[in-house]
Amino acid sequence: MNGLKMRNSGLVLLPLLVASVYTGNILLFPVDGSHWINMKIMIEALHAKGHNITVMRASDSWYIEETSPLYTSITLRSSAIFEQEFMQNVISRFLEIMREGSMWARLKLEKEMWDMSLEIIEKERRQVISMIEDQELMQSLRDAKFDVFITDPALMSGPILGHYLNLPFVFNVRWTIYHEGHFAIAPSPLSYVPLPMLELSDHMSFFERVVNVVIFIVTELQIKYFIASSYNELCNKIFGPGVDYFELVQGADLWLFRVDFTFEFPRPTMPNVVYVGGFHCKPSKPLPQDLEDFVQSSGDHGVIVMSLGTMVGQLPHDVASSIAEAFAELPQKVIWRYKGDRPSTVGNNTLIMDWIPQNDLLGHPKTRAFVAHGGTNGIQEAIYHGVPIIGFGLVWDQPDNLSKMRVKGVAKNVNFAAVDKDSFLLTLNEVLHDPSYRENMQRLSRLHRDVPIKPLDNAVFWIEYSMRHGGAAHLRTQSYKMPWYSYHSVDVLLFLLSVLTFTAFTTFTVIRHVCYRLCIKKKATS
Repeated sequence: MNGLKMRNSGLVLLPLLVASVYTGNILLFPVDGSHWINMKIMIEALHAKGHNITVMRASDSWYIEETSPLYTSITLRSSAIFEQEFMQNVISRFLEIMREGSMWARLKLEKEMWDMSLEIIEKERRQVISMIEDQELMQSLRDAKFDVFITDPALMSGPILGHYLNLPFVFNVRWTIYHEGHFAIAPSPLSYVPLPMLELSDHMSFFERVVNVVIFIVTELQIKYFIASSYNELCNKIFGPGVDYFELVQGADLWLFRVDFTFEFPRPTMPNVVYVGGFHCKPSKPLPQDLEDFVQSSGDHGVIVMSLGTMVGQLPHDVASSIAEAFAELPQKVIWRYKGDRPSTVGNNTLIMDWIPQNDLLGHPKTRAFVAHGGTNGIQEAIYHGVPIIGFGLVWDQPDNLSKMRVKGVAKNVNFAAVDKDSFLLTLNEVLHDPSYRENMQRLSRLHRDVPIKPLDNAVFWIEYSMRHGGAAHLRTQSYKMPWYSYHSVDVLLFLLSVLTFTAFTTFTVIRHVCYRLCIKKKATS
C-alpha cells in the first residue's frame, strides 16, 4: 500500500519536476560599453537558472567577449557601434568644450553631440542592412527556435531584429534612441514630468514648465525631421512600406527599466513596465588585505572613494592636480580610480589605482562619500549602500542623474568648467560634515531595499514569464497604434465642439424665428 502511494506521489511530482528544470532558448542583442555591464549580470542570473543563451556581438566589440562559459556568441561581420577609442575621443572633446564655460561653448557641445549621434545612426544603419541581408545568419537564427529576444533600445538594431525574427522581445532599458524610455511608452504630462537633460525636478515653477514644453516641442521636431525619417526609410527597405520604427519600439512585450522611484521622480507608468533599478547591486565582499589595511588606517575619519566610470580614464592635468591637492588637505583617506599621469600634488592619504572593487568599497562601513561622474550604475550602487555623492556630471545623462540626487538631498555637484582646489574642497567638506546628506541617502537606501522581491530576481521572473506565455501582449496597450489626434481625443473634441456649435446655432435660429413670428403677429393685431 505504501509503495502504491509512493508511486502515485511520484507521478504527481514528475510534471512539477520537469517544469522546474525546463530551460529556455534566449537570444540577446546587447549594447556595448557600460550597458553591457548590466546585461552581463542578467545573463549570469539566467545562466544560473539553466537557460541557453546566445549573444550577438560585433567583431571588434569593446567589452563583449567572444568566448564565455555563460553564453554562445555569434560574431557579426560589421564593426562595433561604440568603439573604445572613438568614445574616449568624443568624451575628451566634450570635456574640452565644457571647460570653456560659455553659452557659445554650450551650443558647441550640443552641436558636437548632435553630429556624433548622426554619425552613430549612419554607422548603425549600415550594420543593420548588412546583418539582415546575411540570409544564412537570419536562417540560422530562425532555425534555433528562440523563446525570447532581449535587447537594449538605446540603438535601433535590436528592435528591428526582434521584429524581423517575429520573436517576443524584452527590453533592458533606460534610454531609447529618441528619449528616456518612459517618454516612448507611458503618458508623460509635461506639467510635472521633466524632460531628460534639463536638470529640472517634478516641482517646476511656471517658467520652468515653459522651458520644459518648449524644449519638448523642439526635440519632437528634431526627431521627426532628422531621426525618424532615417529610421522609417530603413524599416521600409527591410519590411516594406508603412512600418514605423517608433511603433516597433513601442511594441515590445516587456520593458525592464534600470531605475526605480528612489532614483526617478514619481510619474505615470504602464502595465508592461517592470522596475529593476539597482539589480546589479549586491552586498559588499571583503576587500583584498592590502586595501583593507589602507581603509582601516583611516581611523574614525573614514575613506572617500572616487571613480569617473569606465570611459573617463583621465582628466585635464590641471583639474587632476587641483583634485589631488584638495584631497591632500583632508583627514580622510582617499581611494581614486585613475589611469592618467599621476598628479604631482597627490598626498600621502591618497591611493591611486587602475581598477577598484567599487561595490565592495561603497559597502564598507568606513566609506564616507563617493566622488562620481553621475552614471546610472554608480549612483544606484551609492543608493544601495547609503553613501552620499559629490558629482561631476560630465556628459549625456550624468548631469540630469545628479540633478535628481541633488533634489533628494543626497548629492552636491561640482562645476567641472570652473573646478579648482578651493571649490572642490568646499564641496567635499559640505557633504562630509553636513549629516543631512548621509541621513537622506540612508533613507533612500532603506526604501530601495524594502521590496518583496530582489530586482534581479524580478527581472528573471518576467523574462521567464515572457518565455512561458509567448510574450506579454495582454499587458501592452494599443495606444501606440493610434494616430496622435485619436490618442489625445482631438477628433472627439472637434466632433463634440461641432455638435455643440450646431446645437447652439440651431437653437439660436429657432428662437430667432419664433421671436420674429411673434413680432409679426403682434404687429398684425395692433
